[in-house]
Amino acid sequence: MDFYFIGEAELATAFRFVGVEGCAVADPREARAAFARATGAGVVTEGSILPDASPASTARVLILTEEVADALGGSLSDWQLSGKYPLVVEVPGIRGRMEGRKTLVDAIREAIGIRV
Repeated sequence: MDFYFIGEAELATAFRFVGVEGCAVADPREARAAFARATGAGVVTEGSILPDASPASTARVLILTEEVADALGGSLSDWQLSGKYPLVVEVPGIRGRMEGRKTLVDAIREAIGIRV
């Protein structure tokens, strides 16, 4: 399975060490542009994503930090609901888990209504 990472430079380097390609982003504009390139969703112009372009990677799983996911906002939600590849996985950033974010285990427990 192919993976691609978008997030802070330190984490991009760490992912490269384990064989996962990706790109480092420093602000929301760069995050939107990297997401558009990685998914083939389009070209970013003045804050919006226009349809176009082929994906920069053939990844089946896109790994984003929570900060990047927040910067993408509605674009990320739209992508996830589209059912297209790559699938998106969020991981904590270099500073740790963001306040108010659910872990995957918490989300599953909430969805099935069982606490073990």
